[in-house]
Amino acid sequence: MQKLKNKVALITGATSGIGKATALDFIENGATVIITGRFQNTIDETIKELGLNAKGIVSDAGKMSDLLELNSKVRTLTPQIDVLYVNAGFGKYASIETINEEHFDEQFNVIVKGTLFTVQQILPLMKEGSSIILNTSIVTEIGMPNSAVYSAAKSAVQSFVKTFAAELASKKIRINAVSPGPINTNYFERSNLTQEQIEKFAGSVFPQIPLGRFAQPSEVAKVVTFLASDDASFMHGSEVFVDGGFPKIKI
Repeated sequence: MQKLKNKVALITGATSGIGKATALDFIENGATVIITGRFQNTIDETIKELGLNAKGIVSDAGKMSDLLELNSKVRTLTPQIDVLYVNAGFGKYASIETINEEHFDEQFNVIVKGTLFTVQQILPLMKEGSSIILNTSIVTEIGMPNSAVYSAAKSAVQSFVKTFAAELASKKIRINAVSPGPINTNYFERSNLTQEQIEKFAGSVFPQIPLGRFAQPSEVAKVVTFLASDDASFMHGSEVFVDGGFPKIKI
């Protein structure tokens, strides 16, 4: 059974990782998918992989001008969005002593401002019964060194889930969040960590995962598909953790 048959979905930041995996899963479940990314070449490459039921828009979630054009760009492709998955985001790391304004603004622009105004701009295209999914993160649950800005930004998104849920209930539009843990993606490509630092970070996290492995992007994608579908019809304002038990379970 195709959970999203005849639905039209918009996924931001979907040229790689969890976003791309979710686009594929949505299409396999019967949806037509519109993806966004920052560069035309990566959009084109991804569309070729996803096939005929995928379309793409160049849009940078960290640029206000792009965010304010998102509604009109989407309208050129479809009059209606049934599912919105706000996936665009990244993390950079710095100690309290070395955080500067650029470090702060770059992440808050994409993760906080980007999430807020993406929802605002696409909401007029969504009708009763539609679904919105946001990305939070396990960093909101723990004190991770050097992640003050990233964690604060994701905590703001976590707050959006609750406040947006209160506002959208009267419109009968559901909103929930997926909170990924350690996932095997290219997440660190846009970070400011060296390869050595990435390997050290992964090495410190791995022993704390009760299931003993990193997840694949497709495992998160299936949870997003569930939240987008009618199978989650009575879920609203919820946050689903996909983290292999990290960091809630001590082993």
